[in-house]
Amino acid sequence: MIELILIAFSLAMDAFAVSVSSGISTPGFGWRDGVKLGMFFGAFQFLMPLAGWRLGSTVSACIQAVDHWIAFGLLALIGGRMVWESRSEEAQASLPAGLTWRRLTLLALATSIDALAVGVSMAFLGTDILTAAGIIGAVAFALSAAGGILGRRLGGAVQRQAGLAGGLVLIGIGIKILLEG
Repeated sequence: MIELILIAFSLAMDAFAVSVSSGISTPGFGWRDGVKLGMFFGAFQFLMPLAGWRLGSTVSACIQAVDHWIAFGLLALIGGRMVWESRSEEAQASLPAGLTWRRLTLLALATSIDALAVGVSMAFLGTDILTAAGIIGAVAFALSAAGGILGRRLGGAVQRQAGLAGGLVLIGIGIKILLEG
């Protein structure tokens, strides 16, 4: 159980960092946005180990070979757009009032790809996948919601550069995932 909780926290660290970044860079971010972040990240972190469990060993080599590239690509794309939006007057005027479903889905997918590989490995270990996925999802929900709120508090102090900082953080996380892959 302790190992499972540690796995859950390690899988949720990227989601936490992205949530802090989102809280910093999203105009009008509030507690509802924090809950929304938590729900998206928690749901993806819950579902991806289940999907990995189903995929099993036949596809695991393919997933492990490219998971870091997929995560990097998604985070770099989103982060690059945030950096561009922070520097463009026209984009600043058209920023959404909150997080869009598309952005949330891409962020949640990018930060939960490693949970897919964990699900594959759990299939070989005979882990109770529903319990494991439930713990992973719950930890991701809690850390992501808290991270978004923390980011909002930080964002108030650095409002002018928040989009730039948030985008650079996402790109940095993407690079970290790529290098670790």
